[in-house]
Amino acid sequence: MAALSTLILLLCAAKNVMPSSPHWKPTWPSYRVPVILPQSTLNLDKPQFDAEARLEVVSPCGPACHKSSPLPTYEEVKNYLSYETLYANGSLTETEVGIYILSSGGDGSRGRSRTKRQIYGYDSRFSIFGKDFLLNYPFSTSVKLSTGCTGTLVAEKHVLTAAHCIHDGKSYVKGAQKLRVGFLKPKQKDGSKGSNITNSAMPEKMKFQWIRVKRTHVPKGWIKGNANDIGMDYDYALLELKKPHKRKFMKIGVSPPARHLPGGRIHFSGYDNDRPGNLVYRFCDVKDETYDLLYQQCDAQPGASGSGVYVRMWKRQNHKWERKIIGIFSGHQWVDMNGTPQDFNVAVRITPLKYAQICYWIKGNYLDCREG
Repeated sequence: MAALSTLILLLCAAKNVMPSSPHWKPTWPSYRVPVILPQSTLNLDKPQFDAEARLEVVSPCGPACHKSSPLPTYEEVKNYLSYETLYANGSLTETEVGIYILSSGGDGSRGRSRTKRQIYGYDSRFSIFGKDFLLNYPFSTSVKLSTGCTGTLVAEKHVLTAAHCIHDGKSYVKGAQKLRVGFLKPKQKDGSKGSNITNSAMPEKMKFQWIRVKRTHVPKGWIKGNANDIGMDYDYALLELKKPHKRKFMKIGVSPPARHLPGGRIHFSGYDNDRPGNLVYRFCDVKDETYDLLYQQCDAQPGASGSGVYVRMWKRQNHKWERKIIGIFSGHQWVDMNGTPQDFNVAVRITPLKYAQICYWIKGNYLDCREG
């Protein structure tokens, strides 16, 4: 009975079920996003790929620290949203951008690494077993990076992840040039022998099928800053695969205020490294927010970094429920709250500016990126 109750809870949570009401639905707001366009591209020297891959980022700068940081200037924002593109052959370019119809918002923070703790009390994560779950939406959108992180499918050939999975803020990580993305698939069985095993209580064994990455985009806000300078605000990256993955993907969206999220709750799935080979799903309440970050205490371990944080809300224009990625799970922050230490897991919010940038990376046409 306990197992059945847990399964029912998991199914309800995965579908983001809300209490039924004939009068109210959590609805996706309509955002008019700015335009971000490349202005110039410069060829850079080939990187060394000498950094060690980090599966998380730590910072002691919490909500109050971020909220008290000065607003960036227009030139600073342009600099942060300029980006490097790494190609499979090892070549590297830097692209400067222009911003039009600029939205205001706070960016920037400072911090230093400190001890992590990412499980809060009872471990509320669910390991997802069996192809009936793993190969179906939304769990099927979660993929594994060869550097050890998680990513989320956001287009036919694109994966959204955390920047620190590719670049440590000073150099590209080892393996970034030959970066691959892994898709969980069932292991092939030999003929019809042992077909009765499917009725066993044992979950079906899965394996990763890998696709090489063609190019990678990382914002300069991360490369110039890292967690020790302007904070986690720009800890995101977009990967373009060498061929289409042929799976259903999840759209990105501008992150609504936490108070507008269904139940104030977020969801994400990742490949936590304390459960090798398992896709781990979790959901939890948002505790606090800044313009660029969501603070929560979703149970997580290194390896889940880069997971797409999503919610399910009503899309009024299409008259249907729709899940969208509103953030990227980044890592851990140790916060001094009035002299009392408190820690959070942190997700980078997709702001209107970040939406415009990521969307342009995917579509290559700003006209397709005007509605967030």
